[in-house]
Amino acid sequence: MSTSKTENTAPMTASVVSPTWVFLRGLTRESRHWGRFVDEFAHALPGSRVMALDLPGNGHLNSFPSPTRVPAMVAHCRRQLALRQVDGPVRLLAMSLGAMVAVAWAQAHPQEVVSQVLINTSLRPFSPFYQRLKPANYGVLLRLVLSRASDEAWESAVLRLTSNHWANQPEAVLPHWLALRAANPVSRANALRQLLAAAGYRASAQPPAVPTLLLASENDQLVSPDCSTTLARLWRTPLRLHPSAGHDLPLDDGLWVAAQVRDWLASALPTPASAP
Repeated sequence: MSTSKTENTAPMTASVVSPTWVFLRGLTRESRHWGRFVDEFAHALPGSRVMALDLPGNGHLNSFPSPTRVPAMVAHCRRQLALRQVDGPVRLLAMSLGAMVAVAWAQAHPQEVVSQVLINTSLRPFSPFYQRLKPANYGVLLRLVLSRASDEAWESAVLRLTSNHWANQPEAVLPHWLALRAANPVSRANALRQLLAAAGYRASAQPPAVPTLLLASENDQLVSPDCSTTLARLWRTPLRLHPSAGHDLPLDDGLWVAAQVRDWLASALPTPASAP
């Protein structure tokens, strides 16, 4: 897909009855890693239009160089929407690196974002490095990188680190992830560039000026839920905790995620017809 070198800065109009949901995944993950969650979400929120975007370097954009700065990822996502003729404000649902992109988007262009749902995110300057990536994982990740692990070893390790409900029965997920990796491999250079973007991103001290829901897993093995707890306190925004799921909360319990979003929209936000 071709992209313009100049960001489309034209403001999106607000004349939209049912805003599009834009889904953003995390480090080296692509839109198809959402798996069955897209259908689970659509079933829980009838009439919702879901558009799962790939960040540059991932999925069908794997031939593009990944930006080393999160704001550049935002710019690319905005261009993707312009190319798809999405002419109104959107709702964002994002996790991990994708959640950083969502926060940067909402902070820089609040008129384009109706609301956002952030899943198991972590942000500088609000959380220390040892909460943003639990120290128990340092050795595992270092060994994977230095040993040039096979695709199966790499994806198996990611599954164990990010899922509590599926890690002991990977036959349902692992072949799918391996097929995605074979079809659209993420280069080591792009993986490193995404790591640099995530490590270097520093959110504004001011909370996004859009309604925000935080979802987190109490037993996240990768990122401490304290990161979300801190954000909820500082931003004065609702937080809902899952008692047993892992970092990939939509994989472990997508029905729970969709239900939390549905209930939050029903109780806390204006109806789509009156949304800004």
